[in-house]
Amino acid sequence: MRLIESKDKDFRQTLASILKRGSSDTSAVEEAVKKILADVKKDGDSAVVEYTKRFDGADVGGKLLVTEKELDSALKKIPKEDLSLIELAASRIESFHNRQVQNSWFVTEEDGTVLGSRVTPIERAGIYVPGGKAAYPSTVLMNAIPARVAGVSEVIMVTPPGKDGINPYVLAAARVARVDKVFRVGGAQSIGALAFGTQSLPKVDKITGPGNIYVATAKRLVFGSVDIDMIAGPSEILIINDGTGDPSWIALDLLSQAEHDELASSILITTSKDIAGKVSKEVAKQVKKLKRRAIAEASINRYGIIIIAKDLSEAAEISNSIAPEHLELFVDNPFELMGKIRNAGAIFLGKNTPEATGDYLAGPNHTLPTGGTARFSSPLGVWDFIKRTSIINFSPAAIDSLGAKVKRFADIEGLEAHGLSAGARLNRKKS
Repeated sequence: MRLIESKDKDFRQTLASILKRGSSDTSAVEEAVKKILADVKKDGDSAVVEYTKRFDGADVGGKLLVTEKELDSALKKIPKEDLSLIELAASRIESFHNRQVQNSWFVTEEDGTVLGSRVTPIERAGIYVPGGKAAYPSTVLMNAIPARVAGVSEVIMVTPPGKDGINPYVLAAARVARVDKVFRVGGAQSIGALAFGTQSLPKVDKITGPGNIYVATAKRLVFGSVDIDMIAGPSEILIINDGTGDPSWIALDLLSQAEHDELASSILITTSKDIAGKVSKEVAKQVKKLKRRAIAEASINRYGIIIIAKDLSEAAEISNSIAPEHLELFVDNPFELMGKIRNAGAIFLGKNTPEATGDYLAGPNHTLPTGGTARFSSPLGVWDFIKRTSIINFSPAAIDSLGAKVKRFADIEGLEAHGLSAGARLNRKKS
């Protein structure tokens, strides 16, 4: 891994080159996705089937919907201990997200005015679960369970079928998470199907879940027709270290993101040159043992970096400027350092909390803001599947007290009918 120091003249330039890794020109992708979406909107199922055959090599014909029998069968295809593991993860995820439930509230003022905020779930959610390079049952749980906790009426899942069908672990997770319908379709065509509806796939109110650049582009383009959770970029991890701990642990934590894909970024900020050198050697050694070595090596070589900071305060400031998706505080006093962190998707405190705990069993959602968007956005949660509606009820006393002021405000903005509508209530006794 490359080693740089925060005091180097080209430090910011080197760091910027790492952070802009996902900002390449996507105009060609966008044009291709626009055509896919237009075809799906126009031709429905037939376009979905054709694109699935072309891109995934799977001829799903008229069998887009995964049957109840197939879902039940998936539960029997995986070892019982693995099914128990999925159920344990689901239980912990549900328990955590239950704490996010928001309630409606109302307040009655002295003059009898009633104000409030009514919280209701969206009616139908669509969740995207990637296929491709790996199977992700955890993504099913992290997207479907918050929707269920929020009270969403119907959860629709789409996932690429692949030549060998859908991974049984993914289908088993869908069963455990109480997904209502699963469709064997992925890519931009599945996003279009969820956004516009087809003969088989119902139109949803919101689409969540990560995907490749075609899926991310499709989500961006359909936003407005439906809501989306976020535009997820390549995965990333940043570790802050105070010179203590086992360098091999740090190396493996860095590789845990590098193995995701070639665009993933792994960054270590440490106050110790000794640790920096040891971690670099460990990464070189450990990566050779990985089944996904080629992917991890490409990621580390292009977007892996070790930064030597003068102290932990500077390390925290550098981290805040990056706003990482995953942030590990691999230090002796993580809770003290946490107070200096402003921007991060998820913070993993202490040396016994690798990022992998959050991916699977801790409970908080692993769908996190990437690419620096943790500066202004949050992890996926129950709040993504609810709507808040303002409630306003003016009493006669309230309109008598505030009606003239409402009229004056309208006059200031030059909206005559606004003012007249409020003023009319002031004269109600005379009419």
